[in-house]
Formats: sequence, C-alpha cells, structure tokens
Amino acid sequence: MDFREVFSRGFVQILNRPPSRSEVEVFSRYLALLLQWNRAQPLTGYKRPGDIAEKLFLDSLFFLRWLPLGGLRVLDLGAGAGIPGLPLKIVEPAIRLTLLEARRRRVSFLSAVVRDLRLEGVSILAGRAESLIVSNPELRGSCDAVVTRAVGPPGSILPIALAFLRLGGRFIASGPPAGKPLPLLPPGTPHRWEAVPTPGRTRRRFLIVEKS
Repeated sequence: MDFREVFSRGFVQILNRPPSRSEVEVFSRYLALLLQWNRAQPLTGYKRPGDIAEKLFLDSLFFLRWLPLGGLRVLDLGAGAGIPGLPLKIVEPAIRLTLLEARRRRVSFLSAVVRDLRLEGVSILAGRAESLIVSNPELRGSCDAVVTRAVGPPGSILPIALAFLRLGGRFIASGPPAGKPLPLLPPGTPHRWEAVPTPGRTRRRFLIVEKS
C-alpha cells in the first residue's frame, strides 16, 4: 500500500473527512524532504513511506481532538522532525506554531521544511527549553497549548511545559499504548489519560493536563 493510500485512509478515520488535494500534496512533499534528509542524518527510525504516514503524520493528527479550533499559540516541545507540530499546522493553518528543538541538525531540517512548504505563522526556537525560558522571559505563559511526542517521561518534562503555558492552557503528550504501564507524574498533578483507536490494531493513549 503506497503512502497516499495509507495517509488518505487513516486521515478519514481520524478526522472524519477526506484530505484535500492540497493537504495530500503538502504531506507528500514533507515526506520527500524527510526521506531525503534522513539518508544523511537520521531524523526518524521509520524508513518506509507507509510507516511514516501512519506512525508520524497520522499519529500527530490525534492531538487535534484536544485542541480548540482557531488561532491558538501552540508550542511543539522537542519538535525533532516536526512531529506533531507541523502536521497540526498543515491541517489547521490558523495555528500559530513554535517548534522548539535543541539539536542543530534537526533545527536545520525544520527550517528547510517550513521554507519549502511555505508555511506561514511558524517560528523555530533553537536550544534547550529550560534555558530558553530563562533567557527569553517573554516565553513564560505565552502558549495556549504545548504538545510533545516521545521526548522523555511526561513527569520530567511537565514542569517545563507548564512554564510555557498560560493559565487555562493545555499540555498534551503522547503516552504508551493502552495496556502498557502508565508513567509516573508528580504527586497531585490534575490530569487525565485519553485512549483513541488508531488506524492500526492498537489504542493510542494521550496525557492531558490543564494549567490552573
């Protein structure tokens, strides 16, 4: 099954609508850039287009379930290859997206993707989150939502993520599949876990924390 077929089928299952022609073209170009850069410097362990469609692009779109529509200020913490932030931006162009990434090669890749895909309303922060929020105090409390995928145990990154959030803002992190042990969170953290069916055979879990 080729990339477009996997992507289009999963897109319908997640968002209850087919992708537009423009969305398919943009994601196809994103795929081509990822495969090209991945040959020189590993950005993801996934090599097959169908796996990238399912495990990276489509998996990112689940985050939309907990993001209100509109021009939200969204921070992708530890953006890596742009997952989940860039797929969210492609599908919801009104999002004002900040990609935060410490590794120089990945920052270069993100810059190339944003430029090549002509994405507006996207900024890139290069550095470690805990250092950037000290050197740039205007970042504190500046975001409506912080999203992250596979950058470490949620309990360890939660205090950093909350520092970027405004009151009432939302932190959304991908968690282990249903049936796997849940990671520990700081005691007293108000949170909930949400499980959603995936285009594959598992249920995906997500951690949601509201800043109060």
